[in-house]
Amino acid sequence: MRQSKRGQVDPFIVMDVMEAARRAEAAGRRIIHMEIGQPATGAPETARAALRDRLDEPLGYTVALGLPALRAGIADLYRRWYGLDLDPERVVVTAGSSGGFMLAFAALFDAGDRVAIGEPGYPSYRQIMRAMSLQPVGIQTAPEHRYQPRPEEIPGDVQGLMLASPGNPSGTMLGPDDYRGLLDRARGLGISVISDEIYHGLSYGGRCHSALEISDDVYVINSFSKYFSMTGWRIGWMVVPPDHVRTIERLAQNMFICPSHASQVAALAALEATEECEARLAVYAENRQMLLQALPGLGFDRIAPPDGAFYLYADVSSLTDDSSRFAAEILEGAGVAATPGLDFDPRRGKTTLRFSYARGSEEIAEAITRLTRFMETR
Repeated sequence: MRQSKRGQVDPFIVMDVMEAARRAEAAGRRIIHMEIGQPATGAPETARAALRDRLDEPLGYTVALGLPALRAGIADLYRRWYGLDLDPERVVVTAGSSGGFMLAFAALFDAGDRVAIGEPGYPSYRQIMRAMSLQPVGIQTAPEHRYQPRPEEIPGDVQGLMLASPGNPSGTMLGPDDYRGLLDRARGLGISVISDEIYHGLSYGGRCHSALEISDDVYVINSFSKYFSMTGWRIGWMVVPPDHVRTIERLAQNMFICPSHASQVAALAALEATEECEARLAVYAENRQMLLQALPGLGFDRIAPPDGAFYLYADVSSLTDDSSRFAAEILEGAGVAATPGLDFDPRRGKTTLRFSYARGSEEIAEAITRLTRFMETR
């Protein structure tokens, strides 16, 4: 049977690494997972308790934009985190951030449109765009600019711009002045901007800033997966300009009907789990510090400044020119799974690796011990 050209997207390499790690575990080995951006903890207890209390009640379709109480709760989160008075009507609950990206791309762009994305960056931006007949245009960001795009680097012939703060894989963040410069440039070019803010809440030092602090003329996408540790629940949200809500609603009705009712119930309760989520953030902070102290001595001495998220992105050009092979060697020799940079940067990724530190601190300490042994004998 014929297959579409737009369906021939590249694999998500980290999932291939996960499969290699699974095979090693099936053979009896214990693998420390530093490849996947997934918290080791589950959903907050408040979220799980709320769903348990509702399981005897019908959980069916909700309205396409999400439960009104959840949309109001998310709007209140913007007041708590950023001091913003956000109209809940602008909040759209989605089937994970991936559902938000699909809705945003469908609402803002037509087939053949070009959308600029920073490299290194989250690989699924490119692949979702290609599957929707859009053309991703990579911006080769520089280490000296903390792997974030500069206003002058935005091409003049694109229809859209993807931003990410904290970035994946770098963990670097945009400040208010950075956002202002990028949004002013985009406005001058007449292009649409989407800001990926799914790692908000996970920062070390200064707080995360939202593009909404600078402008309402932007799409913002967020998720319960990272700060709230709810990856498998597939629940996220987006904030859109008031005059875009009905467009998004019509698309959501037809593409998804609605987000999972069960996940929405849990997500609403998770918004109150600040103490539990902050305790998990303290673990990530400890893990980050351990790795920043240990990795440079092992040869991983060029690391992007990780302001947020739970990743370290290392330039390993002094160690290898084939990050996929190097990651496989580390998996085999150390029992530690890491992600080759080719997932994030198709042009320079052969000489970079990403390490996730979203595990428990004991696991991260053991990973350091294993990596030390491996690098000493390599």
